Amino acid sequence: MPLTRSTFASAVLISHAESPDPVICGINAKVDGSESGALTVSYTLIADVHQLLVPVSAAPRRIDGLWRHTCFEMFLGMQDGPTYYEFNFAPSREWAAYRFRAYRDGGPIENEVVAPSISVEQLTDRLTLTATIRIDRLPLIQPGQTLHIGLSAVIEAADGSLSYWALKHPSERPDFHHPSSFAMELDLPDRRA
Repeated sequence: MPLTRSTFASAVLISHAESPDPVICGINAKVDGSESGALTVSYTLIADVHQLLVPVSAAPRRIDGLWRHTCFEMFLGMQDGPTYYEFNFAPSREWAAYRFRAYRDGGPIENEVVAPSISVEQLTDRLTLTATIRIDRLPLIQPGQTLHIGLSAVIEAADGSLSYWALKHPSERPDFHHPSSFAMELDLPDRRA
């Protein structure tokens, strides 16, 4: 069942049952689709940030394997089919983008034209990461379309343990690619009108 359906949505991520999360109080997320062809997602991690391993700020660049450490993820599924995109956003401002034909059947998008704009604000009790992507540069997404969105996060504690957070956990093991984890619906503005 969808959490919300509009051009703006907010939600609370939940920890997977098998995830250790003694220092994390919660993760809030917001998504906003604009008529300009941009989609902005914002995550607020509420925790004693000093008890987490947070990647240090670096030059924005595309890099694989961000999910091995603290990072935030967004999955964009199409309303009428199995295709989807995955974006990874690290607090370092490094990023990754992938395109899938079906469940886990795809690969990286190497083109810098999809590079997100990432900003990070870190305080002692929270970390907020905001990323904006140009969905008008993603050929599978059309104006006026309804997106099925999965929001998730991997958080690394100071001891190296990982906790897994998402809108919904439909599997025994954390699986952010599972179609049922795309639990948010967002109606994109129809710029053609």
